[in-house]
Amino acid sequence: MHHAITRRIARNAFQDLSDRNAEPLLDRCAPDMTHALGGTRTSRQAFRAWLDRLYRLFPELQFHIRDMMATGPPWNPRLAIAWRDQGVAADGVDYENEGIHRLRLEWGRLVELHAKLDTQHLARTLDRMAAAGIDEAAADPIENS
Repeated sequence: MHHAITRRIARNAFQDLSDRNAEPLLDRCAPDMTHALGGTRTSRQAFRAWLDRLYRLFPELQFHIRDMMATGPPWNPRLAIAWRDQGVAADGVDYENEGIHRLRLEWGRLVELHAKLDTQHLARTLDRMAAAGIDEAAADPIENS
């Protein structure tokens, strides 16, 4: 039963991200959560800054869950979520990628999020945007702030 609840929370979080509503996800984050993609952030505030940049660089981005697994006890569940995203980058070019998120929760709070995706494709997209004059696409990774 608790795995079904955990999976529903994750589905809602992906839908909120697609709707550009990061607050419910951020509210579920532990203050010292870890997020790793393009650098490592170990605070909710740094994760918020990273999400804000994601939305600026990809003003249209929809996430689609392809598969999800949950395991572990209610106080320490782990999830693996296979997803695909599609949208439009800040330079107006269509964008798609796919990957897997590994998450760990403690008592319903997100404490770890690790993303595995086609980072070479993402890097080429960011390089293209930087060449088009979108400076933030070439900015240093957001670490803790």
